[in-house]
Amino acid sequence: MNAEEKLTLKDFSSDQEVRWCPGCGDYAILKTIQKLMPTLGVPKEKTVFVSGIGCSSRFPYYMETYGFHSIHGRAPAIASGVKLANPELDVWVVTGDGDGLSIGGNHLLHVLRRNIDLQILLFNNEIYGLTKGQYSPTSQLGTTSPSTPNGSLDLPLRPCTFAIGAGARFVARSIDTEAKHLTSVLERAHAHRGASFVEIYQNCPVYNDGIFDYIKDKKTAADSRLILQNGKALTFGDDNQKGIRLNPRTMQLDIVTIGEDGVDMDHVLVHDETNKVMAQMLAELKGPKFPEPIGVLYCNPTESYEADVYAQRNQVRKNLGSPDINALLRSGHTWNAD
Repeated sequence: MNAEEKLTLKDFSSDQEVRWCPGCGDYAILKTIQKLMPTLGVPKEKTVFVSGIGCSSRFPYYMETYGFHSIHGRAPAIASGVKLANPELDVWVVTGDGDGLSIGGNHLLHVLRRNIDLQILLFNNEIYGLTKGQYSPTSQLGTTSPSTPNGSLDLPLRPCTFAIGAGARFVARSIDTEAKHLTSVLERAHAHRGASFVEIYQNCPVYNDGIFDYIKDKKTAADSRLILQNGKALTFGDDNQKGIRLNPRTMQLDIVTIGEDGVDMDHVLVHDETNKVMAQMLAELKGPKFPEPIGVLYCNPTESYEADVYAQRNQVRKNLGSPDINALLRSGHTWNAD
């Protein structure tokens, strides 16, 4: 391809038949990412998508890039190897709430802790879709499924809370059908150097249909979403008349109405995406009692792991000289086999 020729959505769309259930939120996410890729200025041959097992993990088949459809929960480990072997590659991880937070929870924790430069997209539909609707780590209390016919008793795991606790330096949330917002979040994630974690609310029309309707419904979005903008007050509602404050007595977040009971804008928190404590508190907000934070919860960059690895390797070579495999094999004790 000519270096000056601009890539398009079609250039990132493979010839494979897209096989998700009708109405699945994965379709919208796929289209958004295929539209995004040409704008990033990264050649297809330097782009890699790595997935585990699950509905979301079909993703590499549908991207006209390099890719791995790996094993259950191990996408972060495979992606780590790819990035460390060739830091020039642009590596994306696609996983689901079951794949990434159940069998893959340990791998996800360590890739975030190490801060390897990967874009990690976790599709959260709060259910196991591929294996026919068992409850997942993010399923709500009382979820009725083949594995919990009387309702789930497990306390659901909050993906963004998990990511922040694991040491992630970039944590964000978006919605499958909100293409404009999702695009802006993915652009931020891609620009971030280090591990970026994006939770995407995604509908499963077969096994958990409508689980996020209270957030997606345009009629109620003003009250159900807390749109995060760095440096902007945490307000919501039709006229932004409601706000989030830190209650001075309980030291917990609560909702106030601006103009009532002596409350003004000075009482409303201003979003600081570098504040980890604030990010942790926001990540715990859950509807319908609270609006759900949408956007970048936390962004506080530092040097990525693979950059440190290569810097250390270069320093060792400087101190000890270039490696000599023949000298290594002939060093120390040797034996002759007759």
